[in-house]
Amino acid sequence: MPPFKTVAAYVPPGVGMLAVGIVTEVFGPHGAALPGFDFALCADRPGPVPTDHGVPLSVAHGLDRLADADLVIALPGAEFRTPPDPAVLEALTTAHGRGSVVAAHCVGAFALAAAGLLDGRRATTHWRFAELLADRHPEVMVEPDALYIDEGSVVTGAGAAAGFDLCVHLLRREHGASLANAVARDMVLPSHREGGQAQYLAAPVPGDGQDERLAEVLGWAREHLHEPLPVTELARRALMSKRSFTRRFTAATGTTPHAWLRSLRLLRAEELLETTNLPIEEIARRVGYASAAVLREQFVRRRGVPPRSYRRAFTSAP
Repeated sequence: MPPFKTVAAYVPPGVGMLAVGIVTEVFGPHGAALPGFDFALCADRPGPVPTDHGVPLSVAHGLDRLADADLVIALPGAEFRTPPDPAVLEALTTAHGRGSVVAAHCVGAFALAAAGLLDGRRATTHWRFAELLADRHPEVMVEPDALYIDEGSVVTGAGAAAGFDLCVHLLRREHGASLANAVARDMVLPSHREGGQAQYLAAPVPGDGQDERLAEVLGWAREHLHEPLPVTELARRALMSKRSFTRRFTAATGTTPHAWLRSLRLLRAEELLETTNLPIEEIARRVGYASAAVLREQFVRRRGVPPRSYRRAFTSAP
């Protein structure tokens, strides 16, 4: 299937306005500099739909638009414990059957599970309701800690702001790092968090001078990816021991320093592959790998394709 062009988000009764805002901002217009999508909000029937804030949302499209979209996203609603109307389930299965990517944000995963689209697959949802999803649908392999889980034609994401991570992941997967990064910049949000990163962090907001130093070190590391960046050097710059730095880093980011750096290097490599004619060897050097062979090994392991294949698929350079 070619990358998605049409996007439809299912708006259930009691829909979360945060979720509506996220999908509208990501897939809505971003000005002439960025390509847009044919985006629509869809409900059981056109008209006003109640929201979690008590203000009705006017939805112009019904389920027919849902079944015809290239990408379908089930949004969370207040009545997620009750299975959707059979017509909704049919629209979801019809879209998936014709090759569309079907995704769910937060408790929207319950609609996908009710449609049978998560059977035998890994899935996630808001951590608070993961146990309920697992109890109701034992055929689904629920992973309560993940931000999002990509199973190819079916993708599920956690709650609240993780909807942004889900949507940008889909942009990156289908349209490349350059567009995903540009949309994230337009929204003044981080461009990428790994799907396996923890949903809940014990200390997500900096609380003292050590965390301020940590933030400064992370900013410095982003500007020095071409250097080796051992954890001992990062800890030294943060004025911490290696053990304290690693513990503080994991508490603040939900991942390890090694995993964070690897993700950052690969993201930068993706962007360089898409937007420049630089040789693979030079790209490897700029993102901190010893050789093109090392970059290739990491790229194949983490992205499933070698760098040259990625460049052919996404590049805007000759």
